[in-house]
Parts: sequence; structure tokens; C-alpha cells
Amino acid sequence: MEQIVSAIAEQQDELASLLEGLDDAGWARPSACVGWSVADVVLHLAQTNEMATGSAQDRFAEVTGRLGEGLPPAADVDEGADLMVAKERGIVPAEIHQRWVQSCDDLRPALLARAPGDRLTWVAGELAARTLGTTRLAETWIHTGDVAEGLGVELAPADRLWHIARLAWRTLPYAFQREGVEPPVAVAFRLVAPSGDRWDFGDDDAPTCITGSGHELCQVAGQRRSAEHTNLVGKGPDADEVLRLVRTFA
Repeated sequence: MEQIVSAIAEQQDELASLLEGLDDAGWARPSACVGWSVADVVLHLAQTNEMATGSAQDRFAEVTGRLGEGLPPAADVDEGADLMVAKERGIVPAEIHQRWVQSCDDLRPALLARAPGDRLTWVAGELAARTLGTTRLAETWIHTGDVAEGLGVELAPADRLWHIARLAWRTLPYAFQREGVEPPVAVAFRLVAPSGDRWDFGDDDAPTCITGSGHELCQVAGQRRSAEHTNLVGKGPDADEVLRLVRTFA
């Protein structure tokens, strides 16, 4: 858990550097997350950090009940997130910023208090504490990119993306099942890290293999880039479906 939480802290610091000194006009700028401003994105991260802290502290139902109070039933996770943000939209940026900072400060020790294999409640069902931590890293990274694009800032990828690439690989069966598609027998990822190191996931004899940039794989899994616009190459019977369905969140 220490490695995951350390990576989360680094990612939170990167987002904090974008928000430091941001004026009201900056908070109001459209982010790369369609329909959401920079303020909306940070509010969403605060809300989902609060949910994750609640999960780690066995208070998930309590926290989600508070955040969702008065809202109609959502058709899916994305609609639920939209409804929660819309409910609180209009909070002044300073309050959103402080709430996000507090949510980060609460999340890290809550995760560290759990063993990696502890089963925790989350939106799509139970998952391991390590997986919950990695999904928080992934979502924070995705939305940091959304904020950066909205502010016209280009960020360099970091090797902490290894955790996100591993999550994308390990959760391929779930990604296929949620779309009603039979999961592949075995898939390997052979990726190049931002530093130039190799990230190898899966057995050498896996019938399907994805090769290319680890950063771009994470962008595809985070639904911020289409595989056909990357250097990723898929070989094997399930390659096209893997690149279509791979994801890092519920």
C-alpha cells in the first residue's frame, strides 16, 4: 500500500501545482472533461476521494448517501458523477480547493490503514484495497490531464503510470464482462515506460499481445485517446477488442 499511496501523493502534488494561485477565471475554464469546468473536475475528485475514504473506513454507504441525498437514481456511474457535481456546482473555488486538499489528506492515511488484500466496497462492487488505491491514482492522473489541457499546460508523463498500466492489464476480464463480451484467454502487455524502461505484464506465450508506449496505453485505458491515434500495436485474436475495451475505472 505504501507504493500506491506514495504514487497517489505525487499525482496529487502535480495537480496541486496547477491549482496553486489559479484565479476565478482559471477555475471557470473548460477542462478536457466534456461539459465540466476546472472547478467541476476538482469538485468531482474531492467527492470521489471522500467516497474512497469512506470505503477504506467501512463508511461507504454513509458517505455516498450524503453525497447523493436528494438526487434521482442514476442510469450509470457517469450519470451519477454528473448529478453529484451538478448538485454542488456553484461552490466558490476557494472552498472547492480546500475541500479537495482535505480529501487528499484524509484519503492517504485511510488507505495506509488497510492491508492490500482487504475487500472494500466500491461503486461497481467489492475490490481489494490496493485496487481501490490504484483507481484513485488513475482517476487523479486522468483528471490532472483534463485540468492541464484546460489551462493550456503540457505535463510530462512519469513512471508512476506503471501502477495504472498494471491495473488496466489486470482488469481486462472485468472490462470485457461489463460490455457483455467473452474475456480473452490471456493477454500480455509489452510497454515502454516514460523513462525508457520496460513494463512487461503477462506470459510470453499469451496469444494476444499489446506493444508500445505505456503512457499511451494509459491514455487509451483512461478514455482520453483512441488507440488508432497512438503507436500501440496489437497482435493476436483479441487485440482489437483489448484496445477497444481496456479501461482503468468502473
